[in-house]
Amino acid sequence: MRGKAYDMEDRFCQPRISLVIPAKNEGEGIGQLVVAAKGYADEIIVVDGHSSDRTVDYAAAQGAIVISDNKKGKGDAYKVGIQNVTGDIIVFMDADGSHDPKMIPALIAPLVKDQADFVIGSRFKGGSDEWKGDISTYLRSVGSGFLILVINYRWKSHLTECLNGFRAIKRNAAMQLNLKANDFDIEQHMIVQCLKHKLRVTEVATHEYERKWGASKLPTYRKSYLFFWRLFLDLING
Repeated sequence: MRGKAYDMEDRFCQPRISLVIPAKNEGEGIGQLVVAAKGYADEIIVVDGHSSDRTVDYAAAQGAIVISDNKKGKGDAYKVGIQNVTGDIIVFMDADGSHDPKMIPALIAPLVKDQADFVIGSRFKGGSDEWKGDISTYLRSVGSGFLILVINYRWKSHLTECLNGFRAIKRNAAMQLNLKANDFDIEQHMIVQCLKHKLRVTEVATHEYERKWGASKLPTYRKSYLFFWRLFLDLING
């Protein structure tokens, strides 16, 4: 199936791709997301956050491998996914339909060409339908902008994005990381850990669509402290 995403002459030398989708109560659309992603990954792992709906049933019915996390959050789901993949490249994607599986080949291209070890999808380069110009999205943009400003200054990087869940990493690089974050702060924490390990980190322009089903699991204000506390911990630990 994955061969259709690549030139015929190249497909037999391509690395195996594992897609990891953390999900909790995304039964409304998880099945169609798995179907849409089948042509772009050799295995699809849905890491379920102990959903109370039929997320597990719908994902499994479409051929995804379903594994439960440890009830600790999105970061824990990332770590569970890393521990269970078999592919050479790991792609992470949110379960709400905001990321298009058709963008996976472009996202992983720097890894396939051995130009990077970790690739972040950048909404600042590719655009986002989520930014509404209201107070909530404004505060989110200010907060994420501050985080990436500090990360760039401290680790001499030139990134535009640190909180996008659409990303890809070589499996051997992921296994080097000492990931400690268990919640939504995993996204910036993974970037910092890669930079600390002097891995090659780059960005690819990707577009973020509005959530297509379900409800957001990230309370903008109630959990905002997570990101700044994680940044503080990463700074004091080198």
